[in-house]
Amino acid sequence: MTVNSDGVFFLTGKDFANAGSASSNLKGILEKRGIPAEVIRRASIAAFEAEMNVIIYAVAGMMHYTITPETIKVVLQDMGPGIPDIGLAMQEGYSTAPDYIREMGFGSGMGLPNIKRNADKLTINSVVGEGTTVEFVISLERSGR
Repeated sequence: MTVNSDGVFFLTGKDFANAGSASSNLKGILEKRGIPAEVIRRASIAAFEAEMNVIIYAVAGMMHYTITPETIKVVLQDMGPGIPDIGLAMQEGYSTAPDYIREMGFGSGMGLPNIKRNADKLTINSVVGEGTTVEFVISLERSGR
């Protein structure tokens, strides 16, 4: 019998020293649960991209995950500037990252498209001046589990 589990990671904006820690920890949790490698790869990519958006743009945020026998659901909520045009932000290569972020190798405009590519379901809600919530779901049933 597989038991549901959930947890939360807190994220601090501009904390590049710890960038990727939450998604890496989630990957370890999924590995311990025996989730198939392909599902772990997809979840890790989507979680990393979402985490980096919080680190780059927001003051703070949190990543909440829920693992059930059927799905992995990850919700990131941030206190950031919000996304004025989600459709535009979903276009590959579109980025509002400042030069110093690009010089660090981030901000290529592939974050949201990569989340969409790796998730089975993606929902983005954003209020300019307040923050953004990104929720994605990856099905375990599709992987044959």
